[in-house]
Amino acid sequence: MRSLVLVGHGSHLNSESAAAVYRYAELIRSRGLFDEVVEGYWKEEPSLRQVLKTCTYTDVTIIPMFISEGYFTETVIPREMGLGHQGVVPREGVARSLGGRTVRYTLPYGVHPAMTEVILERAREVLPDAGGDDTALIIIGHGTTRNENSNKVVHQNAELLRQRGIFSEVHALFLDEEPKVTGWREKVHARRVVMVPFFASEGWHTLETIPEDLNLEGTVTVFSSQIEAGQAEGAPEGAGEQTVYYGKPVGTHPAVADVIVQLAEEARGASVTGGDRAQDHRAAWDAFMALARGGMRMGEILVTPHGMGTPSGGLFEVRHALDEGRSSETLTTLVTPDGLRDHTRLTEGGEHRPVHTLRNLRRGWRAVLNEEDLPRAIHTLYPAVVEEGYACQTHALRSTPWPTTARRQTGIYGKVQQATPAQVEHVAEEICGGCLKTRVWAGQRLNQTFFGGVPGAIPCAEACTFLVAEIREEVAGKRGQAGGHSH
Repeated sequence: MRSLVLVGHGSHLNSESAAAVYRYAELIRSRGLFDEVVEGYWKEEPSLRQVLKTCTYTDVTIIPMFISEGYFTETVIPREMGLGHQGVVPREGVARSLGGRTVRYTLPYGVHPAMTEVILERAREVLPDAGGDDTALIIIGHGTTRNENSNKVVHQNAELLRQRGIFSEVHALFLDEEPKVTGWREKVHARRVVMVPFFASEGWHTLETIPEDLNLEGTVTVFSSQIEAGQAEGAPEGAGEQTVYYGKPVGTHPAVADVIVQLAEEARGASVTGGDRAQDHRAAWDAFMALARGGMRMGEILVTPHGMGTPSGGLFEVRHALDEGRSSETLTTLVTPDGLRDHTRLTEGGEHRPVHTLRNLRRGWRAVLNEEDLPRAIHTLYPAVVEEGYACQTHALRSTPWPTTARRQTGIYGKVQQATPAQVEHVAEEICGGCLKTRVWAGQRLNQTFFGGVPGAIPCAEACTFLVAEIREEVAGKRGQAGGHSH
């Protein structure tokens, strides 16, 4: 029995940031190669600190859903998940025993050799006859000065494709480091130019930054002069008409699912037989299902059983508690956990919900689910709440005080270590005041949970990344300023 964990970055602001990870999880789940596929995020829920608790089995493989090695794959993810490893991840990955689980951590999917073919596929999608003496390929990377490994995979793929001789020219260009993609016309001489973003997902850079900086007009753009291309003086003379074909990011190609599966199978110490059901996970969900079969409230939702004791095992209806009594005909009916997730990712006002226990769950829906699908549906609504709620109810929850959380932060978030207790409390009162959770990490007491019949009694074992980001803004003096938020 094996759990596969796909770890993404996520976002506090953009609901589409996690979409690629969701879709790959769905695709791999549908193939039935793993007993469960779950997702974890740096800036969404379940957080990196929580996600192992949500794994059903004791055999866990973690795949970083990143396009290259760097700060997140070598520092943030191992640190937040307690892997006891920092720095470059070896080719075979890292294996650890954590809390009764065997955990394997692999390289990010973007560095797998098969990604070279994915780049080619993206090029041929936008220009079917891509190749030949008149066609250049530009692989666009992000680039960073924080980690020298970040651009390595882009250069490696460019060299591999250069050696194959498919294109007259192959260039690795970047947004934030030299050589920059904005100077492409000074380097490229071919008449046709295919640009493929080496990015994990569609987002701000692929949809806005790159097209705006390069004056792209869509999938195909014709540049007839250096002036139109916006290039500086000193560009090669005689640079005539060039046509740019702008492809989709490699990270959203369906073939990435095959790369993920290969990484998992090649992971260090990969198990053929797999593990068992994790005892802590089993106890939490057995207790939850016992309550659900009798009907229960939890947070902002109402769970109602229908047809219990029938040969089919019956169904469960989940709806917003404030919609109790409303006719089913007036509600949108959802029948899968993924459909429920997609429907509730935004507030009624269309805002992103990175923290699921904020009191902003939209109304007007009902989910009708069988007993097998109910746990995953509850997990999509309230990630890790069942596991942490049960641990609190049974006095087994371990909380992490703010000073410990602050000391663990690095990079731009290292600034939170300078926050005074008064600043932390000021931000927490504002942010956490709209959340269902009780701040156990701040010393608040929670004698009962929803397991004890108190619907809104949900523990918060550690400050979430949303709060950490807001405290950073407070320390920097940027909270409340227009455009001041950068998370």
